[in-house]
Amino acid sequence: MEQKNNLSRLIESLDKKEKLVVMLAPSFVVDFSYPSIILALKKVGFDKVVEVTFGAKMINREYHKKLKNSKELVIATVCPGIVELVKNKFPEHTKKLIDVDSPMSATAKICKKTYPQHKIVFISPCNFKKIEARKSNKIDFVINYLELKKLLKLKKIKVNKKIKIGFDKFYNDYTKIYPLAGGLSKTAHLKKILPEEQIKITDGVKNVSGFLENPDKQIKFLDATFCKGSCIGGPCVNSKLPLFFRRRRVLKYLKKSKQEDIPDEKKGLIEEAKGINFRTSPI
Repeated sequence: MEQKNNLSRLIESLDKKEKLVVMLAPSFVVDFSYPSIILALKKVGFDKVVEVTFGAKMINREYHKKLKNSKELVIATVCPGIVELVKNKFPEHTKKLIDVDSPMSATAKICKKTYPQHKIVFISPCNFKKIEARKSNKIDFVINYLELKKLLKLKKIKVNKKIKIGFDKFYNDYTKIYPLAGGLSKTAHLKKILPEEQIKITDGVKNVSGFLENPDKQIKFLDATFCKGSCIGGPCVNSKLPLFFRRRRVLKYLKKSKQEDIPDEKKGLIEEAKGINFRTSPI
């Protein structure tokens, strides 16, 4: 269990030159430059670098199926902080948590299928993902952005920003807004199955708790994240910029991605996830 949450153990794995695939949450652009961060990770010793955006696309499909037939309140589980909040403070709502993987867990399953000999590492803006990873047999290490900064410093990594390098696999563009509040609802194509007034988007533990204490009965889907500002407001983000400017970085990243010419072999294709179950056991 501790191995997953221990930077020194990850460094040992890197020093042994074990095969590692690292998964980046798209909020990384708040703290690190794209695409130079990919080159930096390669120099550290990671064999493969992917982003969890394709996993987000696959769980969107599951949400669409689930919400299409739902008549009662359903709570999103993309944020493990929300899962822990509901279980510990609002147990009466536990059964409303949707039994669908987070983008991290979904991407880990896809990576395990594609790179079966590799250990899997996730880099996160918060430590709730470490709690989630403890329950997974697919994820070997989780470190946060503060720890990644420390790792790059320890390894004395410097990159030539003129060298352009992309993700190894599973590229997806529109789900790059997932780290923003409402990113799930805005990318899951819910308009035809749920009226806008039945979707509640809220971020920050105070706001989420306020809703759960007295839920609006017309709301059928709660798209909630634990941190104010969602993932770009995570406690392990290095940036001191106001949330407005962090959000702008994510949107700029999305815009840039839509202009990139990505080879087909690097895109996330649905057939690559064929046979994978993205449902979790009831929480």
